[in-house]
Amino acid sequence: MDLDFIRKAIPMYQEAAFLVLRLGGIGIIFAFIIGLIISIVRYYKLPVLSQVFEGYIELSRNTPLMIQLFVLYFGLPQVGIHLSAEVCGILGLTFLGGSYFAEAIRGGLESVPNIQMESASSLGLSNTQTFLYVIFPQAIANSFPSIGANIIFLLKETSVFSAIALSDLVFVAKDIMGLYYKTNEALFLMVTTYLVFLLPISLLIHFIERRLRFAGFGN
Repeated sequence: MDLDFIRKAIPMYQEAAFLVLRLGGIGIIFAFIIGLIISIVRYYKLPVLSQVFEGYIELSRNTPLMIQLFVLYFGLPQVGIHLSAEVCGILGLTFLGGSYFAEAIRGGLESVPNIQMESASSLGLSNTQTFLYVIFPQAIANSFPSIGANIIFLLKETSVFSAIALSDLVFVAKDIMGLYYKTNEALFLMVTTYLVFLLPISLLIHFIERRLRFAGFGN
């Protein structure tokens, strides 16, 4: 293990980690918003839209992110639509993550007992107020373990961004192995970097989950 080389290579991995966190963070935010909208539509079983979103979920969950990225990056230019690699990465992560968040939140919505909605109605709350103040907070708390797991899952899925020439951690590791033949050092830095930024996020998610349970939320 060449420690001098590792010290020199650290800045490249730091830059790659910032790229992963930036694109991953944006993609996860958009995915959560889409998932929330879809979960509400499917929870209330709105006609037509429910069927459309169900088809989207099946398509998204049953195709690999790499294939989705290939369609965006290599397929769309064939019909005259040119997107940067970063935009394709965000869109791909959003497309994949939206379906996972949708199912997680929908499960939380359906876990809220009907008696609570009936009680809210008897107190004079409108349907909107019942959803915002009674159903939604409990649904998010109940589904938070799944939401947290999906956040970690999507951040790890950014490892395929190198397939569309984004300088993520895998891209940097492959580059170092190809140029300098430092396989052990490249792999060590890649694994360590993933651990450094994923472990605190995982611990934070577990902390929030425990706090929600302590406060009486969640299953």
